[in-house]
Amino acid sequence: MPLVAALFAIIAGLAHVGFFTLESVTFTRPEVWARFHLSSQAEADIVRPMALNQGFYNLFLAVLVALGIGFVAAGSTTVGATLVFAGAGSMVAAGLVLVLSDRSKTRAALIQLVAPLIGIAGLAVGLVG
Repeated sequence: MPLVAALFAIIAGLAHVGFFTLESVTFTRPEVWARFHLSSQAEADIVRPMALNQGFYNLFLAVLVALGIGFVAAGSTTVGATLVFAGAGSMVAAGLVLVLSDRSKTRAALIQLVAPLIGIAGLAVGLVG
C-alpha cells in the first residue's frame, strides 16, 4: 500500500474516531450538541439515540480501515485492500449522501469524504501499478 494512500486512510479513520467521540461519547454536552444545530437540551435528548448509533457506525468504519492497513502491512494485501476499500468506500458514500441530501452540509461532507477518497485512489493506483 503506497505511503500516501495509507496516510490518507489513517487520516480518514482518525476523523471518524473523532466523529464517534462527538456523537457517542460527548454528545450530551451543550457545546457538542450545539455543533449539530440543536438549540435545547430537549432537542439533544431526542436526537441522542440516533447520534449514538451514528457514532458507532463511524467507529466501525474506522476499525475496518485500521484492520485493512494492518493486514496490508502484514502481507495479506488482498484481505487488507478489501477492508480498506469497504471502510473508506463507505465513508465516501456516506459523504456523498450527505451533500446530495442537503447542500448546506457540503463542508461537513467534504471533511468526511476527501481523505478516504484520496486513500482509495492511492490504494487502487498502488495495486495496479
